[in-house]
Amino acid sequence: MRTPEPPFTIGIEEEYLLVDKQTRDLAVEPPEELLSICESAFQGQVRHELLRSQIEIGTKVCHSIAEAREELASLRATVAEVASAFGLAPIASSTHPFARWQLQHHTDKERYNVLTEDLQVVARRLIICGMHVHVGTGDDDLRMDLLNQASYFIPHLLALSTSSPFWQGELTGLKSYRLSVFDEVPRTGLPPQFGSFSEYQRTVDVLIKAGLIEDGSKIWWDLRPSATFPTLEMRISDMCPLLDDAICIASMYLCVCRMLYRLRRNNQRWRNYAPFLINENRWRAQRYGVQEGMVDFGKGEIVPFDDLIDELIELIREDAEHFDCLAEVKRARIIVRDGTSADRQTAEYRALLDAGKSEKAALKQVVDSLMRETLIGTEGVESKIAAATKKAKKPAKKKRRAAAKSAASS
Repeated sequence: MRTPEPPFTIGIEEEYLLVDKQTRDLAVEPPEELLSICESAFQGQVRHELLRSQIEIGTKVCHSIAEAREELASLRATVAEVASAFGLAPIASSTHPFARWQLQHHTDKERYNVLTEDLQVVARRLIICGMHVHVGTGDDDLRMDLLNQASYFIPHLLALSTSSPFWQGELTGLKSYRLSVFDEVPRTGLPPQFGSFSEYQRTVDVLIKAGLIEDGSKIWWDLRPSATFPTLEMRISDMCPLLDDAICIASMYLCVCRMLYRLRRNNQRWRNYAPFLINENRWRAQRYGVQEGMVDFGKGEIVPFDDLIDELIELIREDAEHFDCLAEVKRARIIVRDGTSADRQTAEYRALLDAGKSEKAALKQVVDSLMRETLIGTEGVESKIAAATKKAKKPAKKKRRAAAKSAASS
């Protein structure tokens, strides 16, 4: 009798940067009411992040890509609606085009206080955001087996997601500068290989026993067994301003996990390649996004990225049909054709400079585009905070009246 297939549930976490609509800069001290209202609408699904200018959301456990999309659209729309009442807006981008890390404040919570004390300037520089995708596997040893094999596909997912070409007002020349910042943090990068879940746990326990970490949640590999859920969590991808792109990447990751499970079920497996080789493709994704190829280790040559995506789509076609997300997976071809957010940001910035705009004006216009793109695909989504939003407008009005009164008296 065949063992039942794993649940292959999916959950998506996104981190947004909160932007002041007037200045387009980050909101260094967003009002606490903003988060409180979001939390009242989505209990447990909206949280603080390391920096005050960030906010994190997470879908519920979803049993289909369609359900995950609906959840994500609702969360984006709700955060945007509540933030707008305070003159703010979320952007689903992995870096802000011109904000300075030196001006940011970390969230006053025990976990973040400890992290900031431990990591010092490395933590203070983390004005970066990522998308994390959880796939439910059920069995711990299956999680380890998939962890060992799925690392091969990590660079492909990063390339499709790139959205961080700017850092503090400078065009970095990289499509994902976020990864350069994050790689300064300990316990990041590609995951090691483990023979079993017990071997993984024994390894983590060494650091726990030494008092260096409390649990596996302070291991931030590109791909990791979640310390909270029975999932394999993909963490390498940048944030995608376009909802369709985010769902495409989440779908591809889900399908890769099932494809590798199918191989295991048939006593086969994906070939393990040395981290040295996978890191080369990781770097190429970070540097070039979808614009240049990656190394085909079997052929020993660089293959155009669109050819690699075609091969990957065919490899997981059966799984995409199983999950009814073939259209979402095929969107990867559109991303390759039209470029990622990093490509769009870079092209818009250069075009504005060529048109005579100042660097400051051009960067602000890039922020405007990111604000618009973050809400594409959320149109018509029913708000879950109609009543809460009305409450949110009251403190905003009070602040405006107080400011007007102060200006009149001075």
